Amino acid sequence: MKPRFWLIVVALLASFTTSAQSLSGVWQGVETDTGEPGEVWPAVLRLQKSNGSTLFGVLYQEQGGQQNMTVTFQMQGTRIGTGMRLEHVRKLHETGATPFTYWCEGSITFIYDPTQERLTGRATYQPTGNCDVGTFTLYRVKLKSAATVAANTESTIRVSGRNVLWYADAALKQPVATGNTYRTRLSKTTTFYLTQGYYPTRQSTAVPITIQVTSAPPKPAPPAAIRPDTSARQDTARRVPVPLVATSPVVLPTVLFRLGTAELLPEGLPALERLAAELKSRPTLRLRIAGHTDKIGEPQKNQVLSEQRAEAVKTYLVKAGIEAARISTIGYGDSRPLYPSPDARNRRVEVAEAQE
Repeated sequence: MKPRFWLIVVALLASFTTSAQSLSGVWQGVETDTGEPGEVWPAVLRLQKSNGSTLFGVLYQEQGGQQNMTVTFQMQGTRIGTGMRLEHVRKLHETGATPFTYWCEGSITFIYDPTQERLTGRATYQPTGNCDVGTFTLYRVKLKSAATVAANTESTIRVSGRNVLWYADAALKQPVATGNTYRTRLSKTTTFYLTQGYYPTRQSTAVPITIQVTSAPPKPAPPAAIRPDTSARQDTARRVPVPLVATSPVVLPTVLFRLGTAELLPEGLPALERLAAELKSRPTLRLRIAGHTDKIGEPQKNQVLSEQRAEAVKTYLVKAGIEAARISTIGYGDSRPLYPSPDARNRRVEVAEAQE
């Protein structure tokens, strides 16, 4: 979409109030189950409240994650029961169109899950070509913990969303955390910028979350007391970290990849750092890395991609100082999914102790 056109859409959305509508905001996810096996349509739904119970929004979609084939629809609907019903009003913009391609239009009935801030939608399309039905799964980032915390006090900030990344700056250059919780101490009011790694598109945007900080009177220091020296006992009782690598394959936590690429996501770096540290502490350990993909796309391409993902982890470890001869790699393509597709957790890497 052209930047100028998108600015017009954003300005139009901003003209509506958002305070009274619990479903307002940016929802991100995917459309599946359209009758075309293996195909997915990443989506971003920007939703606002209009008059009364009427809803107004913009739905953006990409075909199979291809950023050169996209569409943007104006959407309108109403709240119904535990969700809403949206109708395609008109097509605002399209890229990559050919005489043999078209986008389905009709209505989508959503069910809202406030616990997970999730919209599950069932589409009923007008009969055009093979248009029939589709299933939407969308999430939004929303603050779920207190919006105000005491200064210099350890607190846990909790948000909704899926595969959440936290940044300290709007340019998304300073990552600070991953996941749905962030435990920290704040000395002043702070704004974080959160994105979702669940089927991102080029129209995915960061959601600002501002935490207000109030000053708190300092607590009086407790009277000094003589305590017995237990340092020796504490040293002997200190827990030994559980080894990450074992003889059976272990899935590296949060080491996921973007759809169709072997690019490591930032949230996977802590696990890779721990893996490198373990290899350094166990110099005789030889490692076997297995790459996997989701069941999206052609099996032959997925096989190559899984091998590239295993090699990406090996490259990281070699740069961290691990000898390349200690590491072997293999790819299994999409033959061993752990979850029903599509699911980003299938884009994983497993590690195990290499058998001599």
